[in-house]
Amino acid sequence: MTITMQNFALTWTDPDGIPRSSAVAYDKPSAGRRKQELEDAGCSDIQIVETEPGQLPEPAAA
Repeated sequence: MTITMQNFALTWTDPDGIPRSSAVAYDKPSAGRRKQELEDAGCSDIQIVETEPGQLPEPAAA
């Protein structure tokens, strides 16, 4: 049986309006916890995106 690892990263806009993205990949539960932390910090447009190993998303254009 093969186990497939799924990687997730986040993109968001910080409270100053600057687009950001994760510098690390997360598993699904950890990405959800990080999303909540970002919401609590006042960030907006938070998206969890699936990524390939070694690949991280670019921040959205401002």
